[in-house]
Amino acid sequence: MNDPVRFFRIVIVIFAVVLLLGFVILLLRYNPAIFNKSEEVETAKIGEVNYWKAPDSSKLTKDEIGNQIRYGRDLITRTSYYLGPHGTIAQISNGMNCQNCHLDAGTKPFGNNYGSVASLYPKFRERSGSIETIPKRINDCLQRSLNGSPLDSLSTEMKAIVSYITWLGKDVPKGEKARGSGFADIKWLDRPADSLAGRSLYLQKCLICHGLNGEGQKISSDGNYVYPPLWGDHSFNTGAGLFRISNFSKYIRTNMPLGSTYKNPVLTEEEAWDIAAYVLSLPRPDKKFKKDWPKIETKPVDHPFGPYADKFSEREHKYGPFKEMLEKIGK
Repeated sequence: MNDPVRFFRIVIVIFAVVLLLGFVILLLRYNPAIFNKSEEVETAKIGEVNYWKAPDSSKLTKDEIGNQIRYGRDLITRTSYYLGPHGTIAQISNGMNCQNCHLDAGTKPFGNNYGSVASLYPKFRERSGSIETIPKRINDCLQRSLNGSPLDSLSTEMKAIVSYITWLGKDVPKGEKARGSGFADIKWLDRPADSLAGRSLYLQKCLICHGLNGEGQKISSDGNYVYPPLWGDHSFNTGAGLFRISNFSKYIRTNMPLGSTYKNPVLTEEEAWDIAAYVLSLPRPDKKFKKDWPKIETKPVDHPFGPYADKFSEREHKYGPFKEMLEKIGK
């Protein structure tokens, strides 16, 4: 080619075309929805789930009702300050806070939140074999998870906690369960949960917050637990809901270690089962509630105390293999 200028122009054009093609390929590879609007909309629909969201506490009125709700929230986040071993109101619990199990003051999706309490209670519960009210459910937690004594249902503190929980669920239609309530489901294991594997995982994933001996960590200024004890004298007792391994595994899976969420869990489901097995194998306050499960055939498969309507042992009911057990029981 005799014309250098023309040659140079052709080279520039070819180079530009190559760059443009490369850019298009990158867009198609990493964001194909840009060139396919229908796919983008469909993807959004598939991934769209409207989980319950707590009302905005900054919009609470500054009157008697608003102050009662705020006090209820404070009782949830600083239970020990008011009701712990050195409580300013009463000394009726083990030093843990309600928030240690009901995360973010009972507002975190799948963090054992209170989103559906107001909409579902009063309700019949198989565990007690009776209709339970919100105050009854609160006192259950105080006696089991906080290994303490019940509050007077007419006390200022009980009324405040009920007001807070009711306010949280004010937008959930009566009789409906808010999406994101309770725990996120996980699969039943087809083997027994392994406490030895769980110990190794605990030392890797949990020790930094909950301690080598499961003692948790306190805020030194007021004695409140920022990370609760997982076993020992100051942890939840054997009558607590989290002493059921399925509940504890679900709780761990979507909330632990710190920073985990239902969208971005750190642990696999099997790891959660094994850590739960380790924690629940260790000593804690032993408190039996003799009136629990008046119909033994309604006991959950992982309720760790007999008698049972089947022939599996207490150890099997505590650790599994639950998938095989459920198949044999016919549930």
